Amino acid sequence: MYDIDGFDARDGAVVRALKADRPGRGVVCYISAGSVEDRRADAGRFPASVIGKELDGWEGERRLDIRQYRGRLGEIMKARLDMCGAAGFDAVEPDNVDGFSNDTGFPLRASDQLAYNAWLANEAHRRGLSVALKNDVEQIPRLLPYFDFALNEECWSNDECTTAQNDGAYGYDQFVQAGKAVFQVEYALPVSRFCPRSNAQNFNSLRKRLELGPERTPCRGV
Repeated sequence: MYDIDGFDARDGAVVRALKADRPGRGVVCYISAGSVEDRRADAGRFPASVIGKELDGWEGERRLDIRQYRGRLGEIMKARLDMCGAAGFDAVEPDNVDGFSNDTGFPLRASDQLAYNAWLANEAHRRGLSVALKNDVEQIPRLLPYFDFALNEECWSNDECTTAQNDGAYGYDQFVQAGKAVFQVEYALPVSRFCPRSNAQNFNSLRKRLELGPERTPCRGV
């Protein structure tokens, strides 16, 4: 499986090449569903009313008022999902879907996030796309019926991978228990610190460099 930027691959050429290289390979379309990035081709479509505070550490990227998904914001996200489908992707990874637990500039509640994330998953399925849960680990028990698999960055570093680490409330092990895959990456921890634990949980984990080049060390077999 490859997870690549949807806008960078929107003409479909890279997706076709990846699939031709290995039949049966899955290709996942990365989009941000909780922020607007000023470098994106559709950045000018976002109305000022949905644009909030900057994401810490990400210049040119601002949080969105996800409560407005029934209006213009929803149409923009539908167009992004259409882009993924037209390019031949198998699945979509909507990023930054945890605005309610961040400083967005809007009074977002957990219920607002739950409604938006479930809507995103349903819209992806309407287009024949599988959908991954990225972020919003706290609402895994409520979102599990809507999402087909999970993607995570650094949950071992943050001690939030498993239900046991989260006081029995939520964890990516709940995806595994439901027969759904977990794909996970660490950037700073050595493989000896997390691979045995990932393998024990039946997660599909990698160690990669933060700049996300081709170098990778898979935990399977470690």
